[in-house]
Formats: sequence, C-alpha cells, structure tokens
Amino acid sequence: MATRRRSSIKGDFKLRGVLRRIGNQMDSDVRPAMQKAADLVLQTQKSLIPVDTGAGRDALTAFVSKAGLDAQIGMRGKKNNKKFFYLRFIEYGTKGSKDSARGPVKNKSDGQDFFGYSPDVPARPAHPFIRPSYDTNKDAIRELIKEAIDSTLAKAAGSASDSTS
Repeated sequence: MATRRRSSIKGDFKLRGVLRRIGNQMDSDVRPAMQKAADLVLQTQKSLIPVDTGAGRDALTAFVSKAGLDAQIGMRGKKNNKKFFYLRFIEYGTKGSKDSARGPVKNKSDGQDFFGYSPDVPARPAHPFIRPSYDTNKDAIRELIKEAIDSTLAKAAGSASDSTS
C-alpha cells in the first residue's frame, strides 16, 4: 500500500519558530519588512481595481501579525465583507443569467427597483486585482523578507556570541 506524501518544507516551520522566539527576545526586522511588503501589494491592488465610487478600493487594508510572520491584504472584517461583497464579482467576473426556461419574461423595473421574477443579468468580464498585485511585486517582496530574515538572524547570532564570551 502506497503512502501519501505531502509537499511541504519542514525547515519553514522551524524557521518560523526560530523567528518567533527571536522576535519575543529582541527587536526583529521581520515585522517592518513584512509591513512594507504588505503595503506594496496593497498599493498595487488599489491601483489595479476598477473604480466607480472608490468606496471598495478604500476599504482594502493590509494587516501584519504581531510577530510579523503573517500578513492579510485586501478586504478584512465581516462588516466590510458584507458591505463590499461585489468586489468578488469585479475580481472574478460574472457568468450572467437569462432565465429562458420560463419563456420570455420581461425585466419589470421602474429604473430603481426590480419587481420581476427573473432578471436578465449580463455577463461581466473579470478584472483581477488580487493575484496580479502579488505577482507584480513577488520579487520585491522576496528580497525585502530575505534581507529582514538575514539581518534578524545576524543580530541574534551576534547577541548569542556576545552573551557566551
């Protein structure tokens, strides 16, 4: 019987643990670098999103965890997710809907409110802004975080050698 293998890098978990412990003991460069990377992606997202009123664009935020090892960029919070639900339709587009099973049903509307049973919803093309914002900045993000990890580990190694001598 064949065993299932997972594709993961165990060193990643060890590195995260080391960086978390170092961050608790001394001043780490990881969180500021992660915040800078998150702000870079957020700025790109805001420039790529199509704007009508700008409310959805302005609701996008960047959050970095206390340890600086996790970042969330985009729509955060239940209220914002509920209020700006339409951003997913902008990102992925819509298929459209035309209920032809019931025969020719007219869209009953007074121009502001819909009174009909099944409206004709046109298909809308996708205008992705989430993934392209990451892809555009991937190299810069990688470099920022690599430099922060290197400097944090160098500081930790320097303070460890100072305490042993």
